[in-house]
Amino acid sequence: MKNTETLEEFYQKKFNHLPQNLKQDIGHFNVFNIEDTVGPNGTPPKYSRREFYKISMMRGNNIYHYADKSIEVGGTTLMFFNPTVPYSLECSPVNASGFFCIFTEGFFSGQLRGSIQEFPMFAPGGKPAYSLDEAQDKQVSQIFKKMQEEISSDYMYKYDLLRNYVTEIIHYALKIQPADTIYQHPNAKSRITAVFTELLERQFPIESPSQRFTLRSANDFATQLAVHVNHLNRAIKETTGKTTSEHIFERLISEAKALLKHTNWNISEISYCLGFEEPAHFNNFFKKQVALTPSAFRSI
Repeated sequence: MKNTETLEEFYQKKFNHLPQNLKQDIGHFNVFNIEDTVGPNGTPPKYSRREFYKISMMRGNNIYHYADKSIEVGGTTLMFFNPTVPYSLECSPVNASGFFCIFTEGFFSGQLRGSIQEFPMFAPGGKPAYSLDEAQDKQVSQIFKKMQEEISSDYMYKYDLLRNYVTEIIHYALKIQPADTIYQHPNAKSRITAVFTELLERQFPIESPSQRFTLRSANDFATQLAVHVNHLNRAIKETTGKTTSEHIFERLISEAKALLKHTNWNISEISYCLGFEEPAHFNNFFKKQVALTPSAFRSI
């Protein structure tokens, strides 16, 4: 079983066909009305990762399961999802309305000064949900409608405009969010913790048995950040209350659980891609953290 929903799977599931402009090598973008994609029985989609980014504006009472959190929202909510975080949505098909767009990292390739994940709503630990009042609903709806008009046009540079509309929604969300709750780093310790977190998250998700988790220890991260390991450990402990190793182990265990549950890779393959030289080392590590062997956890 795959642990990531691909673009092809998304289109087959929602529309039973692939669009003609599905060009993942140069980036992909599309925009939809939510009411055209909600199933008739309201069954929540499988809790999984996607290989694309998604921005959704949905009206009504819904529950988003995002990473290890469940977020109950009402009214109009603007939501941002990135490919590294598994999520699903529970919504009622009755009176469901709104918009959403999907796009790949390649859609913005070379267009931004940094990565799309540097925006707070896409960053690890960022806030994915933004409540909109009636006036804000109208403003964001207009942007989505412009996307729909543009994507069906023959304008030569329409994808440049579509990129602009996506960044307009991103900046609109940032402007309505109070500044003191947005991804600010009041001191050097907070900054180094944020960079450590980003480096840790960049190594995931593990998408093939040949991919390998390489930064596995506090020393590995300290070398990458060009700081002394003691300085890194103090900064992370003081800002998060956890040690560097605890953060690494928790993320390793989280990924190990996902791979055990959502892939058919054998234990040796999972052990290798998570950076363990021997399956026995992985077995011992997993059992110490979870109190179950990998095989026992997979069978639950």
